Amino acid sequence: MQKQLTLKDSFIVKGKGLHTGQFLTAKFCPAPENHGYKIQRTDIEGQPVIDCLAENVGETQRGTVLVKGDIKVSTIEHAMAALYASGIDNCLIQLDGPEMPILDGSSIIFINEIQKVGVVEQNRNKNYFVVKNKMEIKGDNGEHIIITPDDEFCANVMIAFDSRVLASQFATLDHMSDFQSEVASARTFVFVREVQPLLELGLIKGGDLDNAIVIYENELPQDKFDALADKIGIEHRDAKQLGYLNTRPLTWPNETARHKLLDIIGDLALIGRPIKGRVIATKPGHTINNKFAREIRKYIRCHEVQAPVYDPNKEAVIDINRIRDLIPHRYPMLLVDKIIDIDDNQIIGVKNVTVNEPFFQGHFPQEPVMPGVLLIEAMAQAGGMLVMSTLDEPEKWTAYFIKIDKVKFRQKVVPGDTLIFQVTLLGPVRHGISSMAGNIFVGDKLVAEAEFTAQIIKNK
Repeated sequence: MQKQLTLKDSFIVKGKGLHTGQFLTAKFCPAPENHGYKIQRTDIEGQPVIDCLAENVGETQRGTVLVKGDIKVSTIEHAMAALYASGIDNCLIQLDGPEMPILDGSSIIFINEIQKVGVVEQNRNKNYFVVKNKMEIKGDNGEHIIITPDDEFCANVMIAFDSRVLASQFATLDHMSDFQSEVASARTFVFVREVQPLLELGLIKGGDLDNAIVIYENELPQDKFDALADKIGIEHRDAKQLGYLNTRPLTWPNETARHKLLDIIGDLALIGRPIKGRVIATKPGHTINNKFAREIRKYIRCHEVQAPVYDPNKEAVIDINRIRDLIPHRYPMLLVDKIIDIDDNQIIGVKNVTVNEPFFQGHFPQEPVMPGVLLIEAMAQAGGMLVMSTLDEPEKWTAYFIKIDKVKFRQKVVPGDTLIFQVTLLGPVRHGISSMAGNIFVGDKLVAEAEFTAQIIKNK
């Protein structure tokens, strides 16, 4: 199981804001486990903190804007994409203004700074959102985002504009490890036809050819082109010459599509969990991206506890013979068939339930149902092996359960079910006492849960 990551040390980026033009400083700091991404406005009395979550997005017109009461933080998507692509789970960003510095309009400076300070593993496991079924959302203007199951995060993006310069483009990211080389340097972009309305709205005061690709695809009269060039600080040129106004060439022919891919990573980072799934996006933008991230957040809340991925083709980490060495139970009370994953904090076990189980003979024999008390016993046996795995000579110790709490049975277990046990330590073992939380799944459904405390005694 992969551990959560945070920054090894803090780093600072400085620059002007794209929309306000204000000079800004953002300090990226390490954060504790399960902290997530948070932004602290250090320029405001009380230094309020905003959680970087999809439901806190209040505006998406020309960027992703977090809103908490009267407090806003704009243009966060490039920083979020860099943190997310770097595998960082926990980070506090201290910001002295209303938006993130735009820097060069991409994520590459954030990525480079992250690599300079490095990352560090934490004790808690990553809490993945594992996509098991297709989810999709559609917009009113041809926007369409789908996410399907995959072993890791990957994305395909298609953009289409009514433009003679920029029509349709595609971009793909198959492995997040390629983000730095294939996506991070892709700059934000704007059409000349959008510039005047944005200026009238008081936006892009900090925009220039150093932090955005400017696309000129509809010919303007020379005097109007010159007036607009003066407003955005670019040199006068022949108004009949369409194309990109930047003197710096495109990093890739499809740089605009790659930037849209960068944006969708930054916006989906706001679900609060790393994703294992493939995103397929047609004409994505911050509005549809945020709607999709909200839908995923809603799904997560309805399925707060997600079943572990079980591949029966993979070899067991601990097979039945080793299980018999670790715990004293034997037929008919040995209720764990194999362990498929284990680390310092969590264990995942499996039991295949058949009609030949002896308890079915007397427990609802006309409608076989596995007794709830045996579900708890099976979960406790897995928990016992988790605790024993921390000892030097586990065969000489026995775990005795001294407390069971918060037991819930959500669905009956019947012959043919495959039980997946997920047991997690609630804290370190102290003075031979360990507390754990356990869940049992059949497929994706949670069928039972409990918390229990065990005492470990050396008796051999």
